[in-house]
Amino acid sequence: MSGNKVISSENLSLTFETNDGPVHALSDIDLKIDKGEFVSFIGPSGCGKTTFLRVIADLEKPTSGAITVNGMTPEEARMKRAYGYVFQAASLYLWRTIEKNIALPLEIMGYSKSEQQERVARTLELVDLTGFAKKYPWQLSGGMQQRASIARALAFDAELLLMDEPFGALDEIVRDHLNEQLLELWDRTNKTICFVTHSIPEAVYLSTKIVVMSPRPGRVTDVIESTLPKKRPLEIRESPEFLKIAHRVREGLRAGHSYEE
Repeated sequence: MSGNKVISSENLSLTFETNDGPVHALSDIDLKIDKGEFVSFIGPSGCGKTTFLRVIADLEKPTSGAITVNGMTPEEARMKRAYGYVFQAASLYLWRTIEKNIALPLEIMGYSKSEQQERVARTLELVDLTGFAKKYPWQLSGGMQQRASIARALAFDAELLLMDEPFGALDEIVRDHLNEQLLELWDRTNKTICFVTHSIPEAVYLSTKIVVMSPRPGRVTDVIESTLPKKRPLEIRESPEFLKIAHRVREGLRAGHSYEE
């Protein structure tokens, strides 16, 4: 199950036991993600997008089926720090400067002070925040805080980046700008990115592959390979090719709803 496969899941299901009875969060997820892909997960609220990301990160355990991350179990991948995780909110410590926030995982992992400084400087440059190292989170805009959060996830150079609706709370203009920057970052670093979103244009603009999920129990209703070029100006969103893919995503979301509750 390894090779170039960064993530490989087979018949993966997850059921939460609650006081009101079982909740079937994921059902029979079969998915392969190759090195260097940008994969978006899209679907209605409660369809298991974030749950699947959390399974990859070993924050949730599947009830049945199998999953590997870089050929290892999610637990082994977590112990080897094989991924960075970017949450919906920037989750920065307000009392730490931006550089200290980014250095936090490096401190925990025991990197030397000089190595920490070198990596923080490099990742600040990657997310276009050079010059803001000594600022505190509250001195930065929401978009800049999210870029700092991405820098923290990149600081220890994990090959895999897990992003859970990182731009969902930002206004459209800022979001567009960060989408452009994220594509540039992905192009420069060759990371594998798993990205959860509610936005069809965002999913189509960013991804090499779009995974469309149905309402609970979360199932994969379609996997769409993007035919867009790797270099994507924002204007590409008006192109016939873009609109065609967006239409297929929309149809997949609609099909996911067309079954008896």
